[in-house]
Amino acid sequence: MPQFLSRYFRAKPIDVQTVRSGLWTAVDQTAYAGEKAAYQAAILDQYKMYVEMADRVSARRALANGFFLSLNTATLTAAGALWGSKFLTSWLLFLPLCLLLAQTAAWFWIVRSYRQLNSAKYIVVGMLEERLPASPYWSAEWQALGEGKDKALYWPLTHLEQWLPVTLAVVYVLGFVVAVVLPH
Repeated sequence: MPQFLSRYFRAKPIDVQTVRSGLWTAVDQTAYAGEKAAYQAAILDQYKMYVEMADRVSARRALANGFFLSLNTATLTAAGALWGSKFLTSWLLFLPLCLLLAQTAAWFWIVRSYRQLNSAKYIVVGMLEERLPASPYWSAEWQALGEGKDKALYWPLTHLEQWLPVTLAVVYVLGFVVAVVLPH
């Protein structure tokens, strides 16, 4: 893959040490008048808020998937209705094909963006867990899942989600070629 394209299609790993060094401020227990419980409560509150934010990003990603599925369905329905017209030549299907390819490209990039955003958010969640008594996500669940590296243990959903628009784009192009080449 050419270098200029690889930055758009390959995921660059996030440097955990860079995240860790940028996460913590100069505020520590001494800013809480030495009250370790108040300091821990502040970390827990930030942790809860941040986990909620990460969950909201996942919910927005699911909404985006639903939106693009609906948009693709509407475009295909309109193209099918036009295709049934005896005045339409098969080459005019090129317009809906372009629209569908633009939609799948946008869908791909949006899912990729949500994936990158959530990856960073969950690394921060892990860093926050380092200051809590337990680390259910970072040290337990994510480790048990092989950090998403072993597909036999876990295949991250966003990796699969990114293939849906690509697969649909290929199907759309093949369908167009069949519609143009085969007489109807």
